[in-house]
Amino acid sequence: MSSRVRSKLPRGSGGLPLGGLRAAAIAGLVAILALGHFVFSGITLPALVGSVAIYTGAVVLTGWLMQRHYPHDRLGFCNVVTLSRMVLAASLVMPLVAGVSDTWPVLAVALCALALDGVDGWLARREGLVSAFGARFDMEVDAAFALVLSVLAYASGSAGVLVLALGLPRYIFAVAAMVLPWLNGPLPERTSRKVVCVVQLATLIVLQVPGAVATAPLVAVVVAALIWSFGRDIVWLWRQRT
Repeated sequence: MSSRVRSKLPRGSGGLPLGGLRAAAIAGLVAILALGHFVFSGITLPALVGSVAIYTGAVVLTGWLMQRHYPHDRLGFCNVVTLSRMVLAASLVMPLVAGVSDTWPVLAVALCALALDGVDGWLARREGLVSAFGARFDMEVDAAFALVLSVLAYASGSAGVLVLALGLPRYIFAVAAMVLPWLNGPLPERTSRKVVCVVQLATLIVLQVPGAVATAPLVAVVVAALIWSFGRDIVWLWRQRT
């Protein structure tokens, strides 16, 4: 689980061979097609096309940023794992667009994505491929995953409109940073930030359980935790501004 990364990415060496990324990206595309055919039922062609289009756009952007900001000359299993989580997050767009009511497959895919979270960071340390880009990649996948899960929870009726607040903080912050550049400053590592992120994703996955009960109080508590976490970081960045 990555912490929030808000500083600008350093410029990389530009020496990353993209062959490994292309191979991993193609495997990811095959995985999405397989999930649409074998795991999710009732998937329509527009839903499949939408999921593939979002995934393709995300891969292209990832490759472009890697060429400019990734400091290592090999992809590494760490980034393959992060890419795999991106595949799973993109695949969840299919049941969302198709309006599939069976949430058990959604729950299974979401649990797989959560199980892989943290593995990429561990692998990066083991492989000697730790980088600001990798942390940012991990964070953005987490944010996209949370956004899709929050919309799914709202669309399925398992939670009210407040659940969308669990998927939007990263994007609200990004828009705010365009107006207030000091929000892009680096942040100190905080275990509490990581814990809140884990609780956020775990709660969104619990909301995918068919017949989940007492969801409103749970969502309210986690939203409050997110507000506290982001608010604490915003206050710290405001005090460090120049």
